[in-house]
Amino acid sequence: MKRRDTLDSLLTDRSLEAVWLARPSAFSWLTGSTNTIVDTDPVGIAAAGYDGDSVEIVTANNEADRIREELPETTVRSYEWHESTLAEAVAEQSSTPAAADFDVPGFDSVEISPYRQPLTDADIEQYRELGAETAAVVEEVCRSLTPNTSERAVTARLRRAFEERGIDVPVALVGGAERVQRHRHFTPTEAAVGAYAIVTLCTVRAGLCISITRTVAFDPPTWLSERHHAAARVHATALAATRDVGTRGGTASDVFEAIQDAYAAVGYPDEWRLHHQGGAGGYATREWIATPDSDAPVTLPMGYAWNPTVQGTKCEDTVLITEEGFETLTRTGEWPTTSTDAVDFDLSLPQHDVLVQ
Repeated sequence: MKRRDTLDSLLTDRSLEAVWLARPSAFSWLTGSTNTIVDTDPVGIAAAGYDGDSVEIVTANNEADRIREELPETTVRSYEWHESTLAEAVAEQSSTPAAADFDVPGFDSVEISPYRQPLTDADIEQYRELGAETAAVVEEVCRSLTPNTSERAVTARLRRAFEERGIDVPVALVGGAERVQRHRHFTPTEAAVGAYAIVTLCTVRAGLCISITRTVAFDPPTWLSERHHAAARVHATALAATRDVGTRGGTASDVFEAIQDAYAAVGYPDEWRLHHQGGAGGYATREWIATPDSDAPVTLPMGYAWNPTVQGTKCEDTVLITEEGFETLTRTGEWPTTSTDAVDFDLSLPQHDVLVQ
């Protein structure tokens, strides 16, 4: 099991007897299940530990039976919910020295995100399924809109559809024509979408995260197509640069430099300053976000969710990038695309276009 091989290296490198993961994304990565009851809690209700031989879970007695039901082949140890805390129970039951991704007395701290990169074959198969399902739902809802549909109504339709499929939606941004020109993060309101709408979602299942944006227009402004295609060229450039940098062992700042150059080439040299540009996906909406001086290593194969914007437009998909090429995980074949040339790379890629209804 590759995860255990990865954790074996962690234990050896840091001279540890055990590592414990209770942050929801890390718990899901290790177990394939969830430890979340309250979505906003940074630490879940159970911790998964690995000691070089096996995985076991510690949780309160009122949660233990459900977790055993979900993970029947994993040892689950419980403590009385009123007598202890998760951190205290882990500290009591773990071999030491140990590390954890949450605050445990006497334990070292560990950030597990680097160990989730690159993706495994099993990750990729689940990623493909979630990407395809996410894109199908988002595009179906987008095709149902009218100029009079409110931003909140769009959000409600999306959340209901994903809830029925057992998919969580931690991010749902819906902006109509007026608000998307003012805000890069257009949290939904009662306003009608009007001439066009941008829909941005992040979905999660079994810990994996997909990011997607679609634009649907009814009476598009004259500038919409030009700005969207400019953002799409930056997006294509980011993808091309990611493969190039990942193949030769560079960092996120190298990709960011290519993104900056692309914005200048398409006539919007300062646009990158107005919103983050995205980065690596996986078991977080972004495992890392690129900046001009980011030293995060670019790994392959890995999912990447770049999200360039040009005022009033946005281009975003989750793309699996390998040394061999690109696989857009959020493509259904039912949405219009345009072949787009990357800046300073001999590469042309299909990018999702504006759907005009």
